[in-house]
Amino acid sequence: MASDTVSTPDEDDSDLTLNWSGRWSLAHRILAVNILTVLLVVLSTLYLDVFRNRLSKERVRQTRIETVITGEALNQLPQARWPHLLGAVSRSSGSRLRLYGTDGALLVDSWKATGPTYTLRDPSTQKWTKAVARDIDRAFNAIVGAKDLSDFAEPAVDRLQAWPEALAASRATKPVTEVRNAPDMTPVISAAVRVGGGKVLFATDNDRAFTRTVRSQRAATFGAMSFVIIVSFLLSSFLARTIVRPLRRLALAAQRVRLGRAREVRVPRLPSRSDEIGLLARAVSDMSQSLRHRIDNIEAFAADVTHELKNPLASLRSALDGIDRVKDSKLRKQLLGVARDDVMRLDRLITDISEAARTDAELARAKFERVDLGQLIEQLVGGWDETLEQSEVRIAFARPRKNTAAVMGRPDRLARSINNLIDNAISFSPKGGLIEIAASRVGDTVRIRIDDEGPGVPQDAREKIFNRFHSNRPGGESFGRHSGLGLAIARAIVEGHDGAIDVTDRDDAPSGARFTIILPAADRA
Repeated sequence: MASDTVSTPDEDDSDLTLNWSGRWSLAHRILAVNILTVLLVVLSTLYLDVFRNRLSKERVRQTRIETVITGEALNQLPQARWPHLLGAVSRSSGSRLRLYGTDGALLVDSWKATGPTYTLRDPSTQKWTKAVARDIDRAFNAIVGAKDLSDFAEPAVDRLQAWPEALAASRATKPVTEVRNAPDMTPVISAAVRVGGGKVLFATDNDRAFTRTVRSQRAATFGAMSFVIIVSFLLSSFLARTIVRPLRRLALAAQRVRLGRAREVRVPRLPSRSDEIGLLARAVSDMSQSLRHRIDNIEAFAADVTHELKNPLASLRSALDGIDRVKDSKLRKQLLGVARDDVMRLDRLITDISEAARTDAELARAKFERVDLGQLIEQLVGGWDETLEQSEVRIAFARPRKNTAAVMGRPDRLARSINNLIDNAISFSPKGGLIEIAASRVGDTVRIRIDDEGPGVPQDAREKIFNRFHSNRPGGESFGRHSGLGLAIARAIVEGHDGAIDVTDRDDAPSGARFTIILPAADRA
């Protein structure tokens, strides 16, 4: 069917064309962008959590090893050398080392020799950026479900019993470690180990480098995440452009079609797009063309109906007007006969017009069933016996085997289509003529052939005879016997079953027409 819509110079589909899409559907592309962003956030969060945990374990391990080595060194030195050793280690590692006696009293403190090697900073004295960093730390800990750390604070009385890990180490053979939060949420790592004579070496270190490393890594990861999120946003914008623009154009075209200006509308078909938008565009374009075609058919049908009804109405009016003026009873009887014929013609016209008008709508909503055309045609042929006797025409039907000529369709509609072709063949058959009907399956189709011995159909009229109200009738037939809709209805029914109908000359007889119906065959039972 040719398109009824035309292109206008100001309408350009170049902004709707998707030059790169591969074989990815629209749903796959949207899903991929969303998954990419979510996957990035999840992987980045997991990476940061694993990185922090590994770094924390490594720092705790280093503090534990340093404490154990220092404890072993204490065992090798006289007591007088202990303050010097602890001070040297404290200056080297930056930690604070304390040695407690068996009674829990503090014996040696490295800071007395070195001074403070770290300072617990007050958050209220720091810049606002540090407060933001701590809020991010808390949010990250909440996301990954990190264990809350206790706060670190120096005891009022510095004794062994003030430190749970030191007290535990005094009763164990292995070192004991602990991690707490300083006031500014930097970690304070502590390790305690028992040394000779029941004494306990206790080390603490405010590892600010750990926090700087973690925050630096997090900033780098967040930067990469921000970059990918921006890329994801651009991809989403690209998807939105490839979705919203064509949909807006299609919606505008559909609105203009609805308003009745279909001839002015050009619906973009987007042939280069193989995704859902392209399928939608082509479906809407085909729908608008089909709608335009139906509107044109309805307009032409209405014009044809008006023209066909006017003739019998004019004749009927003329006959009725003449009856009032004519006194001759014979002539009045003739006029009454004309009026009666016109009424019958109007009735026939209205019946056929009604059927032609509802054929398409019925077939569009119909639920097809399996139909054995051999059995159906046999029943139809039996119903023509009385008509055949009056017209002195014979019908020969070669019935196929059961279910070999089966199709999916509406049996009543298919019967009407075949009946109309048989009626047409009877009309054009000479007295004593033979009408041959055959039905057979050929590949994936079923073919019905109806041959008559009439004059045939001229080459230039073979398409016209399927037009509505075509009036090429056989000589001698009474005027108005046929409405001119029979073959048009037959074709509409066949095409409504995804079939085709055509007419040719017979190749096996001197004269006659051959009508052939081709329908899709049903699956073999």
